Amino acid sequence: MVYVVAKDMCIDIVPNRKSPPAILLRESIRQGRKIVKRTLANLSSLSIDQAQAIRRILKGEKLVQP
Repeated sequence: MVYVVAKDMCIDIVPNRKSPPAILLRESIRQGRKIVKRTLANLSSLSIDQAQAIRRILKGEKLVQP
């Protein structure tokens, strides 16, 4: 039996050897004592600035002030 306790989404920027870094939208799930990461989308076509903006949005930060 698998119990899922919490889900969290994040942007991971993974360096590649001689290629541009891979930008991945990932979900982390706690299953018992293990934390499992599952890749939901490959966002490597985005720029680093766009990935940083999405990362800030996922953390709940507002990008534009009213």
